[in-house]
Amino acid sequence: MKIYNTMTRKKEELVTLKPGVVNIYACGPTVYNYIHIGNSRPACVFDVLRRYLEYKGYKVNFVQNFTDIDDKIIKRATEENTDYITVAEKYIKEYKTDAQGLNVREATVHPRATENIDEIIDIIKSLVEKGYAYRAENGDVYFRTNKFSEYGKLSHQPLEDLEAGARIMIGEMKENPMDFAVWKAAKPGEPMWESPWGNGRPGWHIECSAMARKYLGETIDIHCGGQDLIFPHHENEIAQSECCNGVPFARYWMHNGYINVDNRKMSKSLNNFFTVRDVAGVYGYEAIRYLMLASHYRSPINYSTDIMEQCKSALERLYNCRENLSFIIENSAGEIMPDEQKVLEEMSRHRERFSNAMDDDLNTADALSVIFDLTREINTNINDKSSKEFAEKCAELFDELTGVLGIIKSEKTDSLEQEVEDLISKRTQARKDRDFATADMIRDKLKEMNIILEDTPMGVKWHKA
Repeated sequence: MKIYNTMTRKKEELVTLKPGVVNIYACGPTVYNYIHIGNSRPACVFDVLRRYLEYKGYKVNFVQNFTDIDDKIIKRATEENTDYITVAEKYIKEYKTDAQGLNVREATVHPRATENIDEIIDIIKSLVEKGYAYRAENGDVYFRTNKFSEYGKLSHQPLEDLEAGARIMIGEMKENPMDFAVWKAAKPGEPMWESPWGNGRPGWHIECSAMARKYLGETIDIHCGGQDLIFPHHENEIAQSECCNGVPFARYWMHNGYINVDNRKMSKSLNNFFTVRDVAGVYGYEAIRYLMLASHYRSPINYSTDIMEQCKSALERLYNCRENLSFIIENSAGEIMPDEQKVLEEMSRHRERFSNAMDDDLNTADALSVIFDLTREINTNINDKSSKEFAEKCAELFDELTGVLGIIKSEKTDSLEQEVEDLISKRTQARKDRDFATADMIRDKLKEMNIILEDTPMGVKWHKA
């Protein structure tokens, strides 16, 4: 597999530190609000990265943090007249609700900044002792960027260019405008922890260096996140980690592209800022995940109502195919026939095409095209005369490929399926008894439930409208 490494600006073959094992660190959300659709892209994309690597036989250690102490969290706590713990707990729970809806699997570990204060302090101690960090008169501790000769190597900007646009904010006491805080001195009314430099709390960047080292080691295989994190967040992680540990921080850096809304940058000021929860309420979570995977992860994507409707239609085609297979499996019998075996062998080539697309820098757009080609072949070759085994083999391949992308959930919930099947059974019996009034009444009830019935030679099929 080749992935595009932001550090080298080229595709490189994935070679892990330990054969058969991949250690991945993904920057998670700052938990002060519901996540927006921009946050859903890295969540979905790097969930697929993890799924695909596991599909290829790797053991994946996937760490995604929660930033649970931050200026925004403290501000939200003040606005809601509560404390930062309550705010963080609330929005971690809300994030997990959205992640589950998006079919994003839980990380191997979800560490929190406040649970790793000792590890954070240990790294800062090392940086201060080595001269890479210093305590300012106001109690803040800053990292000296000019002490790290490679600063800017991820964003590919020389330090002098970065310094040209840097400013020292009111209250900061830096030696250099480019220096950044690794420890912030306590302010009245704010949460604080004891440290050798006085009471305070960690800076944003230092938490990821501490948690990556604790859970994955001093050098990790892949570090990933949104394009907006390249500078300064990931640049600062590299600087403090490599100066502390004396070894490369990450072998590969993966960054997903931006999301525009109606071809404009998403922002609250433009009134085009949408949360995942709001969008899911209209189009469903699955359509959001589909949108995030329909383009290559490094390309910018556009969100609009028309595009979301297209995503829903595309998913409907996939669901219809899978439901047709389930129907044949439930209502057919027999072993695979020679002509079906030949068709199945031709279909199996899609597995290789799918892997080729995913091996090329996680090209989910091309992988989706392969799935739709497979869907077309299944629809062409499956019918009420197909054997049960043939339908099962088709379903197995379909589930295998769609499962890697995580785009198809369980077809119908058990409770809904049971209720609909019971009503259909009653309607069928009513028609046999020539009680057409009852049959029509049941059909109308199913219609109110947005259930569409289709009478076929093999029986009644149904799907949601």
